[in-house]
Amino acid sequence: MDLNKKQVTAVLGPTNTGKTYMAIETMLGFESGIIGFPLRLLAREVYEKVLKRVDPSKVALITGEEKIIPANARYFLCTTESMPIDKSVEFIGVDEIQMCADYERGHIFTDRLLNLRAEKITMFLGSHSMKNIIESLEEDVEFINKERFSKLTYSGQKKISRLNRKTAIIAFSVEEVYAIAELVRRQKGGSAIVMGSLSPKTRNSQVELYQSGDVDYLVATDAIGMGINMDINNVYFTDLKKFDGKKLRKLNLSEISQIAGRAGRHVNDGNFGITGQCKNLTSEEIELIENHKLESLQKVCWRNSNLDFNNFEALINSLEKKPDKLFLRRINDCEDEKILKYLLRNNSKFKIRNEKNVLKILWDCCQIPDFVKHTYGNHLEVVTKVFNFLISNKERIPNLYMREQIKNLDKLDGNVDTLTNRISNVRTWAYVSNKKNWVQNQDYWIERTKAIEDKLSNRLHEELTKSFIDRRASVLARSLKQDTVLETEIKNDKDVIIDGQYIGELKGLKLNLDFRTGALNTDIKSLKKAARQGIGPELTKRVNLIIFSGILKLNEDFRILWLDNPIAKITPGKNYLEPDIDLITDDILDLDPKNKLKEFLHNWLKNLINTELKDLVNLNKFEQKNSSVRALCYQLFENNGVLKRDYVNEFIKKLKQEDRKILRSLGVKIGRYHIFLYRIFKPSAVTIRVLLWKNFFQNNSKLNPPKFGLNFLDLKKIIDQKFMLICGFEKFENFFVRIDILERLFIKIIENNKKNKIKLNSDMINLLGCSKDNFIKLLKLMNYKVEKGEKENEIHFRYMPKNTNIKKKTIKKIQEK
Repeated sequence: MDLNKKQVTAVLGPTNTGKTYMAIETMLGFESGIIGFPLRLLAREVYEKVLKRVDPSKVALITGEEKIIPANARYFLCTTESMPIDKSVEFIGVDEIQMCADYERGHIFTDRLLNLRAEKITMFLGSHSMKNIIESLEEDVEFINKERFSKLTYSGQKKISRLNRKTAIIAFSVEEVYAIAELVRRQKGGSAIVMGSLSPKTRNSQVELYQSGDVDYLVATDAIGMGINMDINNVYFTDLKKFDGKKLRKLNLSEISQIAGRAGRHVNDGNFGITGQCKNLTSEEIELIENHKLESLQKVCWRNSNLDFNNFEALINSLEKKPDKLFLRRINDCEDEKILKYLLRNNSKFKIRNEKNVLKILWDCCQIPDFVKHTYGNHLEVVTKVFNFLISNKERIPNLYMREQIKNLDKLDGNVDTLTNRISNVRTWAYVSNKKNWVQNQDYWIERTKAIEDKLSNRLHEELTKSFIDRRASVLARSLKQDTVLETEIKNDKDVIIDGQYIGELKGLKLNLDFRTGALNTDIKSLKKAARQGIGPELTKRVNLIIFSGILKLNEDFRILWLDNPIAKITPGKNYLEPDIDLITDDILDLDPKNKLKEFLHNWLKNLINTELKDLVNLNKFEQKNSSVRALCYQLFENNGVLKRDYVNEFIKKLKQEDRKILRSLGVKIGRYHIFLYRIFKPSAVTIRVLLWKNFFQNNSKLNPPKFGLNFLDLKKIIDQKFMLICGFEKFENFFVRIDILERLFIKIIENNKKNKIKLNSDMINLLGCSKDNFIKLLKLMNYKVEKGEKENEIHFRYMPKNTNIKKKTIKKIQEK
């Protein structure tokens, strides 16, 4: 065959230049054609596109694990390894031809470059870095230079939490992909996952999540660089090193460029950068990537494909043959070659016959892919088992053995790793089933393995979605981006359901968003935006209902409650009777209803204070020319309506009868021990008065008034004396006595005073509601001398102040009164 008469075309350029599209269009312009792709999932993607344009009976899909080959097939979409090299067609294309430099698979691509030609046009698609190699071919090659449709720009380093939408994050191991996907779930709501090891079905389902807008982020391996086209604006690397099966090495610029080039599709510009602990690129490297000026490849990987199967030695020698061209580099120790050499080296154990046909079968078995990777011993066992079946008398793998291998894989339980491992194992048996004349009932096992892989793929997609996507955030984000009207439902007057997703609880006028465990950093903006659309009208409705009903309560924690939910809080104002109000509402509530609510609450609180504390309010407004009256009113107001008489005796002495009458009209009682507003000691008045006092002075917040109905308290613990006085209790060491009861007790004592001798009776004790012993102790604390009476159990007491003149005058005045 004279190769020089065949047209060879090299379509070279960076990503996003339409090379693959050009190859498909060119192939469909001929009667027949083959295109080889670097990935099974890419071959499947193009196969499905071609099916929409060509009669399905003319289109075939050939990969290691899947073969759909109609009898009259004219167009073949394949993985590069599975291309039918013995088929005569008018067009042949090989995508990503720069893979010739790949250490693991490069020799396959190089073999296609050197040896595979079509009847009319052979087209190689790839990077400019391959131009020197292709020029070295002893053929007349037409070069077509493709320019990128959009600009690619370096955007520097960013934290994952700061990455914009439509971003792909690149990692180089399964473990890293899952770890980053979990981080993105917590910070961004979720991501789709793309890896070369995913089955086409799982991969397509994940891509659809991204393309549909359910998620805005993609976490992928370098498989994304192989012709997978999605709407990606940004690509960020988490590392610039990868394990290539042999060692951990730095990515070359061609590989970085290939992956970075996935940012920006068609005419949309793209950005690439680094994130996490990834080391910076140099300015020279950045410039080369941005301008697609990559270093030309000087050598590509090669291994002799024309093998000699006459005997062991001939086979090994042909495998180890050295190349005859300077740009070819002999590749050593591929997985299939390692297994072959191991088996031949240990032939005393395996008993392999040194025959041509047997060695051909052995070599085919050695090429069974190790999809599981981490279990080399198991893979070796699979190879030897299959080989032994194929050289047996039946020359087939029996149904019983296939059934045993498959039965433990047809299970849908387990986590992501378990499901992934099962799919990898199923792919092995799908590959075996698709090999011609390898298994009994081949059609059955092809369908069986395909069905199991599809079931597992669907289950893996579900598990990936559950593990790495916050479904609520993604649904809301998608609805918001599409600017659709969100369907809002409020259950039980509190549970907020938007588009079927529970987003939080509405308490009063405040929405408490539901930040679930493990998703504390989920997309708050999406939740808030959805809430704004959904519950804004409900909040306005509630404001109107509050204003209409007016059923509110001022709680002991300074908050104003509506239906037991806080809607506002009082804060210190001009004085303790005029507090300010801070609304407890969501930002979603518009300004107009907020202002209406605040004005209503101010009026409601003012009316409450004017009703319960009318005397205090009037006292604050009272104007009097008499300085003593004015000073007394000021002091009384400043001390919340109660004063110890000793503190203001000088003012009391200056009061005239007319002044006392004015004070009485204001509700002021001038007692023996205290001056106070007697109407403000009702339970409801005490509650609000103490609350307003604590709010204004911002202290004693943990103290509460004593239980209402008690006149006498025996407290062992230390308690604030001033606070208790405001509550209406006077302190006598450990005892506290209500001040109005104290005045009534004083009156009873005076009424029973005979020659400065008072007989203790039950009325006095009952008035305080304490024990007789405690009453006697109290009398002593009040400077009364207690004595035994003439009769048994009779007690007398008399007042013994230090200044007897004060005693006589006081008693005389009260008796006159």
